[in-house]
Amino acid sequence: MKTLTIASSISSVIPSFKVGVIVYHDIVIGDSPQMLKGRMQFFQEEVRVSLETSKSLTDYTGLAVWRQTFKQLGIDPARYRPSVEALYRRIKKGQPLPQVNSAVDLNNFFSLEYEIPFGIYDFDKIDGNIRMKIGESSDDYEGVNGRDNQMEGKIVTTDNLGAFGSPIVDSLRTSVTEATTSAIQIAYIRPSMEPHMANQLLKAAASMFVQIHGGTSSYSLVTADHV
Repeated sequence: MKTLTIASSISSVIPSFKVGVIVYHDIVIGDSPQMLKGRMQFFQEEVRVSLETSKSLTDYTGLAVWRQTFKQLGIDPARYRPSVEALYRRIKKGQPLPQVNSAVDLNNFFSLEYEIPFGIYDFDKIDGNIRMKIGESSDDYEGVNGRDNQMEGKIVTTDNLGAFGSPIVDSLRTSVTEATTSAIQIAYIRPSMEPHMANQLLKAAASMFVQIHGGTSSYSLVTADHV
């Protein structure tokens, strides 16, 4: 069993910082089912219309909270955007989200629905336990965005092999493919969210993921108290 801990470089600045961890086993990943494609299309259209007519990005509570969280940790959210904000910005421009596979597409759907960054990783490509910290000069990786991402000064997840993920962009090394049978999903819960609400969110997300992919799931809420 892989565990996740939050380093004091984060928790000393934001004592209420927390993340949800969902572990899936014996899953089958493929093309997204029509149900998910339909929900994604409807949600994107709803967001696009709202942003055109009545809302700005900062009207979405989750986006505003994560921009503030980045600022508290010394990360410029105008330069390095939380991944959930990047999704909303793409929709605002009228650019549909790319369809990758059922796991990644559902991960993006969760980000839109809950207004928080989500990351999903191949369980078997992670070496050892996970540490979440503020990145150092040696923390960099090739991202799913096709670029080399220098993670110094940003929230980053690491394993025995180095950095592999963040609420900004994830690595190619641990990416989920149709060959993945076990996965770890990280939900960057709003620091202000009460634990019982966070656990309800994790339970709902895990249930929907297993409904689509089969297999089993278990989840936990990791807080600064666990450091």
